[in-house]
Amino acid sequence: MSVRYQFTGTSAATISASIESGIRAGALPAGAALPSVRALAADLGVSPATVARAYQELRQRGVLTTAGRHGTRVRARPPVATRRSALRPAPLPGVRDLSRGEPDPRLLPPIGPYLAALAADIGPPIGYSQAGVLPEVAEVARARLGADGVPADDLTLTGGALDGMERLLGAHLRPGDAVAVEDPGWANLLDLVAALGLRPIGVPVDDEGPLTAGVAAALTAGARALVVTSRAQNPTGAAVSAARAEELRALLAGRQDLLLIEDDHAAELARVPLHPLAGATASWAFVRSVSKLFGPDLRLAVLAGDETTVARVTGRTRVGAGWVSTVLQRLVLALWRDPTVDELVRRAAQSYELRREGLLTALAEHGLTARGRTGINVWLPVLDETSAVTALRDAGWVVAPGALYRIAAPPALRVTISSLAVEDLTPLAAALAHAVHPDPPSGFAI
Repeated sequence: MSVRYQFTGTSAATISASIESGIRAGALPAGAALPSVRALAADLGVSPATVARAYQELRQRGVLTTAGRHGTRVRARPPVATRRSALRPAPLPGVRDLSRGEPDPRLLPPIGPYLAALAADIGPPIGYSQAGVLPEVAEVARARLGADGVPADDLTLTGGALDGMERLLGAHLRPGDAVAVEDPGWANLLDLVAALGLRPIGVPVDDEGPLTAGVAAALTAGARALVVTSRAQNPTGAAVSAARAEELRALLAGRQDLLLIEDDHAAELARVPLHPLAGATASWAFVRSVSKLFGPDLRLAVLAGDETTVARVTGRTRVGAGWVSTVLQRLVLALWRDPTVDELVRRAAQSYELRREGLLTALAEHGLTARGRTGINVWLPVLDETSAVTALRDAGWVVAPGALYRIAAPPALRVTISSLAVEDLTPLAAALAHAVHPDPPSGFAI
């Protein structure tokens, strides 16, 4: 995608500021191609080295990406807020949006009664010196993690899973360091890695988790950190199996130079046993968010790890946000302690499983093999993401293009099943089949 934009600047700083301004204003949209270094240098009357420094700064911040023969482009989701980003896009009439990757709000526990009870029994306001992880929250968190085999002597809280990962990566790595990430993998994590100026190394994933050979190759290539999704991997639904966990633990055993991060964002919604890698390396962290269970607005995650790693995250939090609100901690604690909420989570997990497996079965009837062992997404390989996404939109369905989630993995679509009803599965599968294998033009033989 080529655009017309008036670049300005006579130094690397002012040129990069001009590019960022164009992104904020929407004049340089995601995927827009920028002029070559020499072309822009000639237009601005500066040296190519000056433009190269501007491009390098924006690449290190994750704003731009180098796309080989396709030159330099604006990243698909650059860490720059645009004027439109604060506005929620209006839904297209007659179109179902299956691209968001969010839980079904109808299956989340109603938090109103818990807030009301909390308001009646919250006690006096706390001060700065009293802030931190509440002892009763830590006690329940340790018990919940311990039941799944995760050592949790040392733990802290962060404002969600991604916040925890940002603090972990920032405390251990420096710009330019390599991070082994699943490929395909969570788009937000790929964006974060780029924004921190880190270098991603893709690790292929099958239904049992990251391939051991892929992890070994990433380590050989110099990865300083490895991020593994325990269950409900986004976007493929992979879950680390007992056999894969054993292989990975053997490979990682005793590593002193690697930060291991496990993301168990789905927790009990995954409906498969947890096989943690926690403790396999000297530096490790296990992160479990409550957002999928209780709602995306509850920005809290438990982060367990070795003493040094947890201390670094706690210290970094102290000089920034300070702590996770104790009001939010008490709300999550009330939800954890209520057995009726456990039953709601169990029913939600069953509902997601029914819809996900129903779509996989419906796709198989059309001869399509998709992935979705756990979680709320289905990953469907395609030959051409753009044409498939366009065909589906014309048929009344919006799905996410796989390009947001992959580094070197082949093209695919991510379909979120959380808002589907059972009666939607057959027409959706038919639309997906047609998008993947459209009818040939009239008059042409196959």
